[in-house]
Amino acid sequence: MKLTLGPLQYLWPSDRWRDFYFEIADEAPVDVVVIGETICSKRLHFMEAELAAVIDRLESAGKDVRLSTLALVTLEREANYQRALAQEDSRLVEANDLSALHLLKGRPHTVGPFINVYNAAAARVLASNGATAICLPPELPAASVATIARTCPDIAVEIFAFGRMPLAISARCAHARSKGRTKDNCQFVCQEDPDGIAVNTISGQPFLALNGVQTLSHTCQALLEHSDEWAAQGVGSLRLSPQTCDMVEVSWAFRKVLTGEIEPAQALARLRDVYPDIPLSNGFHHGKTGAEWVARLKNARDLTE
Repeated sequence: MKLTLGPLQYLWPSDRWRDFYFEIADEAPVDVVVIGETICSKRLHFMEAELAAVIDRLESAGKDVRLSTLALVTLEREANYQRALAQEDSRLVEANDLSALHLLKGRPHTVGPFINVYNAAAARVLASNGATAICLPPELPAASVATIARTCPDIAVEIFAFGRMPLAISARCAHARSKGRTKDNCQFVCQEDPDGIAVNTISGQPFLALNGVQTLSHTCQALLEHSDEWAAQGVGSLRLSPQTCDMVEVSWAFRKVLTGEIEPAQALARLRDVYPDIPLSNGFHHGKTGAEWVARLKNARDLTE
């Protein structure tokens, strides 16, 4: 079973962004690292100066580096960026928008969780287009994941196993508006919230998070308790989405569960320690409300409350 580190969804300062990936290269037991701006093209210049050094460090450490496309294209310059990225011939490109699928047709590529793949028929179409792997959307229940993996042996299936779940992308920036600014004059206010900004209900209960033009779950999906089933179902990789917590420790928790060194309950306790302020959830995996925690192991519920 492989571990994949998905693209950073938030805006971090250039030096923090670089140092994060250097640490991943040197210390994290992940096999694949997907890198690149996925949420907002205005953020691209924050990583451009460091991108080559980061890729070199990751590949020197033996990581398989893939490049992510934008998840929403609304401007000509964004379309041009997608076209240029699609010409990459030394690394796999992860498509996170339908425009990228069109550009990558007939060439090996992967598909990220921003493209809705809800059944085996869709997965087979993507495979015929050239996709070699799919990270399924985090809202898919386990039964659907198993069906897709079992009936599509020609494409590697990955599940979104850790992180705040991507729910929606908008052409407008609610994050900027929440701070009295517009998208065109945002002044990169999303950088003030390196893990997203909470959206509360009228009663004050947090239930979503804003990240620029993106809407995420408030809870952090954590799929650890079913590791004994994934390989049998045909799942080949687990995706970890970067948060402001210690992602090296997160990746080791998952790796040690996969190798049998620790029990899932122990790993959940570690996740709770390294990311204490955000509740864990696995409701979607069980066909329930995504923010729920469905305990499988004795006392597992206590670890998430």
